[in-house]
Amino acid sequence: MNIAVDFITVGPFQENTFILWDKESNSALLVDPGDEPGEIISKIKRLDLDPVGIINTHAHLDHVGAVSKIKEEYSIPFYLNKNEKQILEHYPEMCRMFGINPNKIPTVDHWISGDGEMKIDDFIITYLETPGHTPGGTTYMIDGHCFCGDSLFAGSIGRTDLPGGNFTTLMNSLEKLKDELNHDWVIHPGHGPKTSMRYELKHNPFLDLLNC
Repeated sequence: MNIAVDFITVGPFQENTFILWDKESNSALLVDPGDEPGEIISKIKRLDLDPVGIINTHAHLDHVGAVSKIKEEYSIPFYLNKNEKQILEHYPEMCRMFGINPNKIPTVDHWISGDGEMKIDDFIITYLETPGHTPGGTTYMIDGHCFCGDSLFAGSIGRTDLPGGNFTTLMNSLEKLKDELNHDWVIHPGHGPKTSMRYELKHNPFLDLLNC
């Protein structure tokens, strides 16, 4: 496949919603459609894409807020790690805590778990369980692109002080990513700019702990 990746930053938490597509067929996947579904749908239409699925790295409110409306617009399946079920169920409550009007809780069509590979349309997706920020955090790898949600950021890592977070677990997940990822693949975090494992191992102070 000849894949292109674009993103739109949405909502009060400035979350990165990713759109990746096959340049030959225009089939597209969405990763973590977090908010402003109208803006995301408008971008899909401008790019003349045909969405075939939604995959989420985790279920925090700023990552799932647009899922239901996009599912309804395109009648496409939603994939999420089974250990995110409780986080997803608390979506409306978390929205109210932050003064945000919740959308409908999205229905999960395919619960995934562990490490593995799956096929959505013509997309072959490798996934790794990378908990710590949340209990079911998942990293997806597609054709040299890595979508890690809020596990790893350029220069930092995800917070672990929210319900279900655990710092030691997250550090173990980052060790796993260090071992499993090609260090030159593009890492697309849930917030902020893209990076690579090679760059983060040199410049991210948290990853220095992996070398101790």
